[in-house]
Amino acid sequence: MDPSNQKHFTLVDYGIFGLLLAASMAIGLYHGFTGGRQRTTQEFLMADRSMRCLPVSLSLIASFQSAVAIIGVPAEIYTHGTQYWFLGCAYILGLLIPAHVFIPVLYRLRLSSAYQYLELRFSKPVRICGTLTFIFQMVIYMGVCVYTPAFALNAVTGFELWGAVLATGLVCTLYTTIGGLKAVIWTDVFQTVVMFVGQLAVIVVGVLQSGGISEVWRKASEGNRIAVLDLNPDPTERHTFWTLGVGGVFLMLSLYGVNQAQVQRYLSARTEKEAVRSCYMVFPSLQLALALSCVMGLVMFARYCGEDHTDKLGSSTRDAMVIYFVMDMLQGLPGLPGLFVACLFSAALSTISSAFNSLATVTMEDFIKPHSPAMTEAKATLLSKALAMSYGLLCLAMAYLTHLMGDSVLLVALKIFGMVGGPILGLFCLGMFFPWANSTGALAGLGAGLSLSFWVGIGSIITRSSSARPLPPTCRAVNATTAIQTALTNVTLSQPTGLRRFYSLSYMWYSGFSCFSVILTGLIISFITGPMKEEDVTPGTIYPLFGKLFCFLPEHLKKKLCCVTPLAPMASSQQNQPPQQKESNGLVSHEDVQSAGETESFLPETNTPFVEFETGV
Repeated sequence: MDPSNQKHFTLVDYGIFGLLLAASMAIGLYHGFTGGRQRTTQEFLMADRSMRCLPVSLSLIASFQSAVAIIGVPAEIYTHGTQYWFLGCAYILGLLIPAHVFIPVLYRLRLSSAYQYLELRFSKPVRICGTLTFIFQMVIYMGVCVYTPAFALNAVTGFELWGAVLATGLVCTLYTTIGGLKAVIWTDVFQTVVMFVGQLAVIVVGVLQSGGISEVWRKASEGNRIAVLDLNPDPTERHTFWTLGVGGVFLMLSLYGVNQAQVQRYLSARTEKEAVRSCYMVFPSLQLALALSCVMGLVMFARYCGEDHTDKLGSSTRDAMVIYFVMDMLQGLPGLPGLFVACLFSAALSTISSAFNSLATVTMEDFIKPHSPAMTEAKATLLSKALAMSYGLLCLAMAYLTHLMGDSVLLVALKIFGMVGGPILGLFCLGMFFPWANSTGALAGLGAGLSLSFWVGIGSIITRSSSARPLPPTCRAVNATTAIQTALTNVTLSQPTGLRRFYSLSYMWYSGFSCFSVILTGLIISFITGPMKEEDVTPGTIYPLFGKLFCFLPEHLKKKLCCVTPLAPMASSQQNQPPQQKESNGLVSHEDVQSAGETESFLPETNTPFVEFETGV
């Protein structure tokens, strides 16, 4: 980077950034040396299932609102306009469905790992495959999250790249290892507040320096950055209402419905009602976070009129433009650049700490405990902490590889979730909604979904088929004839054929495409190999989707469609007090079964107890 274009931190900025890291570490130490002192896996991994809805909801927000979103969304708006804003429409179904479908099923089964469900519903091989897929997804995503803010900060300020990566990664690893899930959730609460304050401060100063809200709106409108509702049904169009508002629903479901990092927060709630309420509380906060990021992109455009300053930054990506904009605009206000950088790194810390804890949980519950039933609680807790630390160090290694990715960080992150999260979503949907699906169909479906999604995703990266042309950099109104000619030229030049058209599928459809691939393949293979019988399906693992959709049908037909007993009811003791798990494998204990008036069964091969609800069917 040209030193003349480089911005610099003041001592106040460094102080604010250091204060963020110190406060996060202090929260981890507090929860490591108070209460139960993280002496059991139940406390370390599940926060003793004692969390209330407010901290859980703020933690859910922080886990999703990563540094990738804070940098990537304004850069997207700056370059391509506000069409991305319509993703907010997907938040409605993307949160309602988990609240009323996934949370009740998973919470009532009293799980620690979401992938234990796959063994209850299908078999141990399906559970292992689901867990490995999740680990692969999160390890890659962690590298993107920790590298993104450090790279952008280095590009603009000359701040030591690997110094920032190491500081972020090590602090996060330590407080996650010491304080467990409670520390992760409460640091998320603190970091969420810092995120909103930092973004709001930048927007207020930016609007004032750009001449006010009306001036920002005028420049954005004349520069064609205010997008209208695009109802083009073409799935290869990068951003339309359908790709964002409908395709985005599947992305949200893969994040908030079946992703262990989010499910673990639901399961840590005191009651099912608290878990559902936390999901509802996420909605307005996510809308606010999306709005702040979009407005920041418009303020950036009002200041630079879409000009590309990446050549000055020595960077080929426009993501660094966000940091350049903040440092350029706030350079005369000591402390505010540091506040925004603290906001950025807060987002990174909250996301990767959630990943560390969830990865330690699934590794412990899905791979280690089933093979070491005699392991003492003290040894299991120590091993869980060692796993959290190991994943933290692995995250630093992945950060080193992230710079090889050429797309914007927002695009890379959403592609990862679509390519890997979509098949996992399909696996859970296959199990919950289709009682005929068997283990063979589930494995075949997951393999087909992963193969197809990686085929499309890697093909689009190699051919760059999904890259969209940025809008022209201008703050002046464009002549209507010129605009029409430009649009026609773009349409003519951007019509791929054959495989290139297949690779041009919008990345927002990856989750939906791979989800349906898993379900379709899984059902076909299940019917070929012999559909599952009613008596072989674990009660409580099926959500009666068809019974609800076809409520007008006679009871005997609905029973044939549903095949098995409906979603298990919550016992009264579970509604009024937090469930306490006493079994080392993380499933339901004998005492809980007896008190709830349920019968106990055991999974074949693993001798793992699960709840078999007496529904009278």
